[in-house]
Amino acid sequence: MSLPDIFHTPRKDLPLGSRTYLAGILNLTPDSFSDGGDYASLEAAKVRFHAMTAAGADLIDIGGESTRPGFEPVSEAEELERVIPFIEAIRGETEALISVDTSKSAVAAAAVVAGADIVNDIWGAQGDPAMAEVMGAAQAACILMHNRPAAAAGAGDVINSILEFWNRSVTRVREAGVAAESILLEAGLGIGKTNEENWEIMRRLEELHAAGYPLLLGASRKSMLARFLEIEDPKARLSGTLGTTARAIQAGVAFLRVHDVQENRECADVLNHCRHETNDSD
Repeated sequence: MSLPDIFHTPRKDLPLGSRTYLAGILNLTPDSFSDGGDYASLEAAKVRFHAMTAAGADLIDIGGESTRPGFEPVSEAEELERVIPFIEAIRGETEALISVDTSKSAVAAAAVVAGADIVNDIWGAQGDPAMAEVMGAAQAACILMHNRPAAAAGAGDVINSILEFWNRSVTRVREAGVAAESILLEAGLGIGKTNEENWEIMRRLEELHAAGYPLLLGASRKSMLARFLEIEDPKARLSGTLGTTARAIQAGVAFLRVHDVQENRECADVLNHCRHETNDSD
């Protein structure tokens, strides 16, 4: 199955095939696994947003609820309070693409009104029953992530599980009116997976293209790297993250969700140059 030529958002279209796009991670939370509390104030978050776009991020993924293992859910009201004022404030300062990382349809709907272009749902529009309709009504682009209860981790072949889940997710959002060119799929490393399944996904990334949509990968600083490299501090996992970036680009992954934008941008640019500019004698 051939992939779309573009990723379409209400703000702009991104051509696919020759360039790897980066989604910079901006957590407006006190408890995210890597940067919790770092950008909880409006001004600190603004500074971080602009720094990531200047470093080469193509979009910024904004989250108001941690989804790390063992996270404590927050109320809809609290998530709205964390996310919406920031999106409203930053939208007037930038034309960069903004995605909102939420599993709550009310937060997604308010974020799109505030200026978000993409809804990033860790339950792939299969959690909140109203999510697909919100995406379709807003004509928003979406990121659909594979997820499942922790008790289901390790059951069956993980690639088949992901592809089957994505098929249900895509069917839901397409029936709700989301355009095929506005869908990204994410495997959900570290979410509803065993450690070995995380690495199985990395080894078999090419098989995920069978879904027929561009892929986003989020491996940045994750615990799979901590276990393999024996590095406890999440911010010290850059080298391992760059290894996953290189692997993903070689496998044809179109988007990468990262904390360290400049380093990943340079890594991606070098790899894309090697893949597409082979006649350059430099």
